Amino acid sequence: MAVENWVSKQIADLTEFRRDLHRNPELLYDVSRTAGRVADALRAAGVDEVHEGIGRTGVVGIIRGRSDASGRMIGLRADMDALPILEESGAEWTSEIPGKMHACGHDGHTTMLIGAARELAESRNFDGAVAVIFQPAEEGGAGAKAMIDDGMLTRFPMQEVYGMHNQPGLALGEFAVRSGPIMGSVDEIRITIEGVGGHAAFPHQTTDPLMATSALVQAAQSIVSRNLDPLKSAVISITTIHGGDAFNVIPQTIELTGTVRTLDEEVRTMVERRLNRAVQGIADAFDAKGTLDYIRMYPVTVNDEMGVERAAEAAAEVAGAERVNMNWTPSMGGEDFSFMLNERPGAMIFVGNGPSAGLHHPAYDFNDEVFAWGCSYWTTLVRQRLRAAE
Repeated sequence: MAVENWVSKQIADLTEFRRDLHRNPELLYDVSRTAGRVADALRAAGVDEVHEGIGRTGVVGIIRGRSDASGRMIGLRADMDALPILEESGAEWTSEIPGKMHACGHDGHTTMLIGAARELAESRNFDGAVAVIFQPAEEGGAGAKAMIDDGMLTRFPMQEVYGMHNQPGLALGEFAVRSGPIMGSVDEIRITIEGVGGHAAFPHQTTDPLMATSALVQAAQSIVSRNLDPLKSAVISITTIHGGDAFNVIPQTIELTGTVRTLDEEVRTMVERRLNRAVQGIADAFDAKGTLDYIRMYPVTVNDEMGVERAAEAAAEVAGAERVNMNWTPSMGGEDFSFMLNERPGAMIFVGNGPSAGLHHPAYDFNDEVFAWGCSYWTTLVRQRLRAAE
């Protein structure tokens, strides 16, 4: 194992930095305090260039090695935003902003990349340049796409990009990765069923949208069970149904929302097509009107095969090859790092958070013991991918 000695000197400071972010969570693009702390920390570390306001509130730092014979640049990405959840962790450093908390560990992701940036800026023991990317709005705002659309990949021509996410339940000091699809696409669905409302005692004088809604909720599941290859995966979840205000009134309109997750873009397209037909056909069968608003949010997160090999090589140097799972089971959870991986080869890797509460749970907290492993992974990856001449 090669957890790097420099990390131990930073643990106390990194822990306080992370806990400060945890006490002061910010949502989506409204991460001005967090982004400001990141930019200040990068400047204090001697990072060569610090660029703010990319993709609205993103930050990119550029660190140059001792030489640049290769002319290469790689990108390392961390996310900064929190979630609209009331914290129940009971930690001393619990959120000071009711209804907002770092329930996904982005405070830890940001801090690990800050730690790595400090070491890279001090040692410069690599050939080329590193772009450290601090992204807003991962939790539903597509901040990665916003940074790309703002010209990030043109301004900073990185050839590869890498991401890292903590994983509750994966042992501390272990890593997990896989080639190909590793996290699902994320789509939002909004369905409206419009009938003719009226008195509940006289249903024959109405067109009851609840009947069409009930049939539709069940039919949606048949898309997965009867239209999808059993060896492939998709999830269709109807999560809200709203309509009506009184016990004795058949409502005029029912609105449904939900999400679709897949691990294959062709499956994603099939589900959208079949769901649209189901909405139209079932509504028509009940003499109602049906509309589907299918919002494509995040594409499938697909790891490049060579990127996985490179990520696993760095993780193996840090933790030992026996502690790197290269056949991690894909998740239907989404990740907007997918936008970056669609533009550049690379990989998303998971680092163990130990036996913590699950992601997006009110009792979740990032494990500060992960710093030793995560920071070492980043700097090892840079040394390996931008190997300096002996």
